[in-house]
Amino acid sequence: MSLVPLIFLIFFEVAGGPYGAEPAVQSAGPLFALLGFLIFPFIWAIPESLVTAELSTAMPGNGGFVVWADRAFGPVSGSLMGTWKYVSGAINGAAFPALCADYLARVVPAVADGGARVATIVTFNVALSVLNYTGLSVVGWSAVALGVASLSPFVLMSGIALPKIRPHRWAATAGDKDWKLFFNTLFWNLNYWDSVSTMAGEVENPGRTFPTALMSSVAMTSLGYLLPLMAATGAVDAPPEQWGNGFFADAAAIHYSY
Repeated sequence: MSLVPLIFLIFFEVAGGPYGAEPAVQSAGPLFALLGFLIFPFIWAIPESLVTAELSTAMPGNGGFVVWADRAFGPVSGSLMGTWKYVSGAINGAAFPALCADYLARVVPAVADGGARVATIVTFNVALSVLNYTGLSVVGWSAVALGVASLSPFVLMSGIALPKIRPHRWAATAGDKDWKLFFNTLFWNLNYWDSVSTMAGEVENPGRTFPTALMSSVAMTSLGYLLPLMAATGAVDAPPEQWGNGFFADAAAIHYSY
């Protein structure tokens, strides 16, 4: 696997776009949300990606974090690490089709609940599962295409919002702050950098490709959260409590209505 598909696979392992960042605004307001997505990459994302790059190049192979734990603490720890990461990944992965359904419901209200929502989530899961069975090369370039499709609406929205941004709106804070939701949102949206270690054996020249791909993906992911949040919170005069999952779609509709 070459550099560009690897960058986008890491991007989808972690984020896939700013979808799901809205609760950071809802829980603490625009000021803390923007500060969080500006500062948290330096506290968590960059250190985790550097550790991943170092260990993946030192021990290239598809075992990733399981091999690291096994080498450091023995086979029991390696087995536990693999089991916990599998359970964590299954729970985390299950959230994304539901999040996609939340956004789709803004356009097609019928999928907001009931059987239509279940069918939508199942369709997402089946489609992504079939894609995974096609092989890593196809998945990698599919990730590039999906990444462009995922980020394009936010690039367009940010461009439209630019002349309407009022910087004073960035200073707003929520009256009743939910710090647990705030930090959980930051952590969930900027975590899982080590997941790419399980593909190290498939990467061309991992000693050069892995560090470059990880740093590029950290930059793309962090800016992919921060810039749309700056655009939407600066251009839309909406109270923090309205910023639930899917509010970016509502913000885009407000931009177009101006």
